[in-house]
Amino acid sequence: MLRETAATAAPAVWEDYAETHALSGRALRVLARATPAQPRPLLRVRAPRLTPRERPLVSVVIPCYNYAGYLPDAVGSAVAQQAVDVEVIIVDDVSTDDSVHVARRLAATHPNVRVLVRPENGGHVRAFNAGCEVASGDYVVKLDADDLLAAGALARATALFEAHPRVGLVYGHPRHFAGAHPPATRLHEVGWTIWSGRDWLAERCRLGVSAITNPEMVLRSAVLAEVGPMNPALPYAPDMEIAMRVAAVSDVGWVGGADQALHREHDASMSANDGSGTLVDLVARAGAFASVFERVGARIPQAASLRDRARRALAEDALRFASAAVDRGHPRAEYAALLDFAADVWPPSSEWARFRRIQRGARAARPAALARRAARRIRQRLYYARWVVSGA
Repeated sequence: MLRETAATAAPAVWEDYAETHALSGRALRVLARATPAQPRPLLRVRAPRLTPRERPLVSVVIPCYNYAGYLPDAVGSAVAQQAVDVEVIIVDDVSTDDSVHVARRLAATHPNVRVLVRPENGGHVRAFNAGCEVASGDYVVKLDADDLLAAGALARATALFEAHPRVGLVYGHPRHFAGAHPPATRLHEVGWTIWSGRDWLAERCRLGVSAITNPEMVLRSAVLAEVGPMNPALPYAPDMEIAMRVAAVSDVGWVGGADQALHREHDASMSANDGSGTLVDLVARAGAFASVFERVGARIPQAASLRDRARRALAEDALRFASAAVDRGHPRAEYAALLDFAADVWPPSSEWARFRRIQRGARAARPAALARRAARRIRQRLYYARWVVSGA
């Protein structure tokens, strides 16, 4: 049964989108409502508790590789969390800079910070899993060393967990920023949305994309233990994959009206280097969906249908990008690789008329190309507006 008090995301968290696209908060709400139906919430609550009744222990695991300069900010954002007890576990992945020295200095300053040094470099997913093995918190957060938790984020998330024991994952709005100085947390009228995890997962399959970036996600430790650790074979989409696995066995909660994390954009980040690029992103998402259905598919009703839906959505995404490449006169190799991906992930796509048009390299007449470009831009804005407003 849906119980609702007309909760909506607060204007404060619309600023990034509205400013970028020269829109008012009202226009953004209109855009969000214009998108196809999202999962129907089990519950929406406006102005819930902002702090838990008890003081839960939250384990914040910080994988670190050559991020000595960012590490103090990340740790500082964790130890400053109020209304919860926090244990910070820094896992150094054989850094070649001063990261271990900085980590040990932070541990000497803060009694709730500990340091693990891995014997060999294995990537951030293995580093996180190593931290989880020694974590003792009721909840766990993967915080990359260049990101930060927003002020009050863990109190808001654990209050939702406490009120709804069936929820295994809580996330919220991640504010992206660049530069040396993190912005202040924006906080307006906080609201909660609770979805059936399987409905939330079905929407991820329908769209073929994640609703999670990373640092804004808090997991219930018991559910993480139930579904197993992050998959190290997915270095570019482990957060997406673990979120969907958790959603397969538990409900999902969203904290609206506040920044829950601060995601730093910089030239040395994985997302700006190895993890960047359209094809890399598509392959990573395909791997995440495949892993979910391999690991917990037996627990998902109509798993085969959902998996096919995800594969088709990925093929459609690939063809949108390929069509854009053709219309803009990009090299054939660029869109040919996208066609290969589409045909591999969803073989029936190779019979679609648009696949064959792209395969021929047939550029549309300028009016048609401009119309397609406008349609792609509108679709992107609609779904992004919906995500900003509702989290889904």
